[in-house]
Amino acid sequence: MNVGDLVVRKSYGGDIAFRVEDMRSNLAVIKGTEFRLLADSPLDDLVRVPYAPLNEKSQKANIRANESLSRLKRHREEQTQRNQADLSGDWPQLEQPSYFEVPGKVLHLDGDLNYLKKSLSLYQQLRVPAEGHYVSESGMADALYRLLPRVRPDIVVITGHDGVLKQRPNNDLYSLNSYKNSQNFVSAIQVARQYERHYDTLTVVAGACQSHFEALLQAGANFASSPGRILIHALDPVYVAAKASFTSVRDTINMTDVLHNTISGTQGVGGVETRGSYRIGLPRLNDLSQLKVTPSVL
Repeated sequence: MNVGDLVVRKSYGGDIAFRVEDMRSNLAVIKGTEFRLLADSPLDDLVRVPYAPLNEKSQKANIRANESLSRLKRHREEQTQRNQADLSGDWPQLEQPSYFEVPGKVLHLDGDLNYLKKSLSLYQQLRVPAEGHYVSESGMADALYRLLPRVRPDIVVITGHDGVLKQRPNNDLYSLNSYKNSQNFVSAIQVARQYERHYDTLTVVAGACQSHFEALLQAGANFASSPGRILIHALDPVYVAAKASFTSVRDTINMTDVLHNTISGTQGVGGVETRGSYRIGLPRLNDLSQLKVTPSVL
């Protein structure tokens, strides 16, 4: 067994694929390949596999991920149509309205490099302006302290890997000491709220698999995982951030739409009512490079 090997756990029926992150004596630290789960396992419980098993759980997650992406793209198309209709009513009949878009900018901190790359690829597909940084969960608070004043994002994603400890104090799910990284996420959220306390000025999306949902919300997150202490899909935080980025500043983010249409559902992600970060501008500019926005000409 080596660091980087793809493995499954015999004791769980090989239901989830992991990468070996570290090895300590007879234990391995493993990270989920599709789910944001951090765990440790005895070496003799792990089996190397050539590829991730395509079982029922993985198939359902892939289907939900594709459906979520399709919904986000459809939302963008409908938004363009609404913008056109709204502007056309106030425009001279012989002229065509043209405008530029200013979607909310995302700062994404991820404790998993592979997930970060997948997330940035999806932001690009959806035309969400995003800057991403691979940062260990324990270093996220310090990283945000440095990055927030420079990046000045509208949305911060704080994610990576987490999990409920098997050996937890008094079997208590409401103690931060019962989680692998929830305390690190709480510390990062607190830094974000020290930088910007207003929930509608800076939207904070935080957490990973089985994270302490209540503690993350109490620390100042707008959206967090995981109300049901379940596994969340790697791209759930991206879905929430993208919805925030392209929901108008005039509207609140549709909570039902977001929470029911994430890959993990309402047991995986929850949150509080929050305004969107999307704006349109007039007239269309020829040089948008300084604004870092996406032009849309109708």
